[in-house]
Amino acid sequence: MKILVINGPNLNMTGIRKKDVYGDETLDTVNAELKAYANSKGAEADFFQSNHEGAIIDKIHESRNTYDGAVINAGAYTHYSYAIRDAIESVSDYLPYVEVHMSDIHSREDFRRVSVISDVCLKQISGYGKDSYKMGIDLLCEIL
Repeated sequence: MKILVINGPNLNMTGIRKKDVYGDETLDTVNAELKAYANSKGAEADFFQSNHEGAIIDKIHESRNTYDGAVINAGAYTHYSYAIRDAIESVSDYLPYVEVHMSDIHSREDFRRVSVISDVCLKQISGYGKDSYKMGIDLLCEIL
């Protein structure tokens, strides 16, 4: 089973930006832990991060040919990118997506409480730090 983990804008600053919200581990460190975690579940995980909406959309489109499922933290795009929402919907017949967030988006600023991608994802998981990703991987491993 192959799982893609997509991280959107500013998540490359994990471990640097707002450590009280996102923790002090870098995205590379988190990804290494997630790779090992996926392997322990019998899955292979690949990782992609971009600060550019079009690059994320292209990766979502490509995912249907290579992966069995995906975990996405679309960052700020979660709250307003109908283009990313439509990209996920366009591949939903081929593979499931799980939306994740390290912080609890429902207890933050008002604009962060809205997700335009949640209705095209299997589930939204937020507020568990890097474990949100692990829970997304677990869900995919259960259903695939």
